[in-house]
Amino acid sequence: MNKKQIVDEVTNYLEPILAKFNFELVDVEFVKEGPSYFLRIYIDKEGGVTIEDCRITSRAIEEVLDEKDIIEPAYMLEVSSPGLDRVLKKDKDFERFNGHVVDVKLYTPINKQKMIQGELVSKTEETLTLCDEDGETIEIPMKNVVVVRLAILF
Repeated sequence: MNKKQIVDEVTNYLEPILAKFNFELVDVEFVKEGPSYFLRIYIDKEGGVTIEDCRITSRAIEEVLDEKDIIEPAYMLEVSSPGLDRVLKKDKDFERFNGHVVDVKLYTPINKQKMIQGELVSKTEETLTLCDEDGETIEIPMKNVVVVRLAILF
């Protein structure tokens, strides 16, 4: 089973488990770092995630994953919140955080910059639209976007 299939299967198992606890599934990653594999599950809920929420989710998914035995190599299971600088991936993430300031990393520079910060205005399949601090609209082709994260402002 390849990494995408593993992520899809784990996602299918997780959704009903998380629904019981009113947790939102933010993301699932199955990655190899050095010699080790990691299954990372990011959850959220209104008011934020606690360590106890992560423990509950970890125990519940461990039982299912042990029973289904879909992941061949040994791996570490990590459950956490997406953090203050959470990555926006899904359309609902972009809708939820519309009006928030985001940091956008680009494949190729725009105006000699590979990092752009601005207020999230909209996102379509083709274009990410931001408003910069001067009130100027910036339209970025989605094919040029590496990652979009919530900005941490001090």
